[in-house]
Amino acid sequence: MMNLPSLVFALVMGFLMSLSITLATTFVRVGPAENFFWLWLEVWVVAYPVAIVCILIYRPAASKITGKILQKLSEL
Repeated sequence: MMNLPSLVFALVMGFLMSLSITLATTFVRVGPAENFFWLWLEVWVVAYPVAIVCILIYRPAASKITGKILQKLSEL
């Protein structure tokens, strides 16, 4: 069952990550084109919901993997 803090985290993190990544990759792909904003917005509108779903799916696994890595590092 999804809780509200997890959903809010996914919305915020998905917004920030998808905004940053699509902005950078769109700029690398098309450069400072006259219609850059609209090209970027078109890509971002697709990426944002994908990012939210990915965060909701991968967050538990990423947390477990992070915990295991930190545990191993603390044993060194």
